Amino acid sequence: MHSPRAPPPPHSKTRRRERNPPKASDALPLPLYLTNFVFFTLFFSVAYYLLHRWRDKIRSSVPLHVVTFPELSAIFSLIASFIYLLGFFGIGFVQSFVSPRPSDEDEDEDEFVRPEVAPSSRLCDGVCPSENDVDRGKSKAAIIDPMADAEDEAIVESVVDGTVPSYSLESRLGDCDRAAMIRRAAVERMAGRSLAGLPLGGFDYGSIFGQCCEMPVGYVQLPVGVAGPILVDGKEYFVPMATTEGCLVASTNRGCKAIGACGGARTVVLKDGMTRAPVVRFASSLRSAELKFYLEDRLNFDTLAVVFNRSSRFARLQSIKCSVAGKNLYMRFSCSTGDAMGMNMVSKGVQNVLEFLQDDFPDMEVIGISGNYCSDKKPAAVNWIEGRGKSVVCEAVITEDVVKKVLKTSVSSLVELNMLKNLTGSAIAGALGGFNAHAGNIVSAIYIATGQDPAQNVESSHCITMMEAVNNGKDLHISVTMPSIEVGTIGGGTQLASQSACLNLLGVKGASQDMPGANSRRLATIVAGAVLAGELSLMSAIAAGQLVRSHMKYNRSSKDVTKVIAASS
Repeated sequence: MHSPRAPPPPHSKTRRRERNPPKASDALPLPLYLTNFVFFTLFFSVAYYLLHRWRDKIRSSVPLHVVTFPELSAIFSLIASFIYLLGFFGIGFVQSFVSPRPSDEDEDEDEFVRPEVAPSSRLCDGVCPSENDVDRGKSKAAIIDPMADAEDEAIVESVVDGTVPSYSLESRLGDCDRAAMIRRAAVERMAGRSLAGLPLGGFDYGSIFGQCCEMPVGYVQLPVGVAGPILVDGKEYFVPMATTEGCLVASTNRGCKAIGACGGARTVVLKDGMTRAPVVRFASSLRSAELKFYLEDRLNFDTLAVVFNRSSRFARLQSIKCSVAGKNLYMRFSCSTGDAMGMNMVSKGVQNVLEFLQDDFPDMEVIGISGNYCSDKKPAAVNWIEGRGKSVVCEAVITEDVVKKVLKTSVSSLVELNMLKNLTGSAIAGALGGFNAHAGNIVSAIYIATGQDPAQNVESSHCITMMEAVNNGKDLHISVTMPSIEVGTIGGGTQLASQSACLNLLGVKGASQDMPGANSRRLATIVAGAVLAGELSLMSAIAAGQLVRSHMKYNRSSKDVTKVIAASS
């Protein structure tokens, strides 16, 4: 049940505000998409006309500065349409003049007034009013004027009855925030359940439109902790980890402390190449084998590389490995992708090669651009053996003194536990790339925090943890070998504000200006270093018998979460 909201302080000003500031597109006589089409067509038509006229003048030796009235009109139209297109179809350019930034007084006032919407539109800062609140007639501060509210209400009804597809709201309205609010209200009505507790306001839905998430109705909040600093290759990093698992950040932080006290970890990137493997079919196995031999012939590689590399200035074909299954041929292309994770980049390169091969192999039938021989988002031996993305080894030597004082265990206990748990136990379980304690925990937490693809945690967590007593049995040598860390520092979720901030904390935000791919490789080494710290700490906790005790202390909450949510409402 929602508790009554406390009234605003006496000195605050209560006022009605529009949900969104006026936009330049509101003043257009035509819908936005038609206006964009008109100017786009005008620009290229006039440009073509002027080029044609100037070519005729040059041929007839007429001075270019002598212009007729139609040519003058064409020049004016070209400039006007160029200005429109320059401002991202005009709207962003004009918006800076139409909608001034709020004054300091307005920003201060927002601290005391929490705007909410009428029940029909249900836009509130993350918590929507329940049906009980509406029935009791509790007072709500309107966020939009009645006319806009009525318009939104009509659109909600259109979505509910199927007249307007939910997926088309952004393009129809030209306002991603408003589209999310209307879709949310429609979903609540169709489902008959409330989304109270799922935040809606305070997020830039325009930043995810067309690239990160479709048909949004809100966003999920995840806490981000920081482990470290961890010393990797002579540099210290504070590692952001987005997780809801208690003890994870604290345990990784303890591992970072132990590694730092012993001179830090060292890493080496063994391989850097993203893969894509299409599947094609022929009428016979002999034809499939012919293409296999053609692709794996080094004499043909340079020609194929030129075709492949047209897809991007960063894409560079590294190898092609083929496997035949009957009449079907699976071709595993591997290429460097700069600082991008590179799935789209390698897919475009593969498409170029497939089109090129059709000339010499016209009977080749392309079944799919991906035939699962890549292999993406699935545990596969080919990734464990051949690698995918960045293949990294990270190692450190932990002194006997640190093992005893920081990790509260002994070198011999860690070595024995690693052999029986991570190696023998995983072998008995038939593990594929899972010869570790909990590499997936650290990989997932860093991936979510830095905008990576969380599903690629499947193969990115392939890891074998090795421990060995060195220096006459006094010290511990620990290493993690991770053959398929798939990360990028540009594209996808890395450009969202929160994820970009976490990449900036690590010093790997965006593309490297000095050496393409350097930032993504460094991020991979940081991931491996954090996994090393997590493995070291968890194994020590198990060896010392502290695992259950620490989880009972830090990973169990005595709070009634339902009461917390109700109180915040």
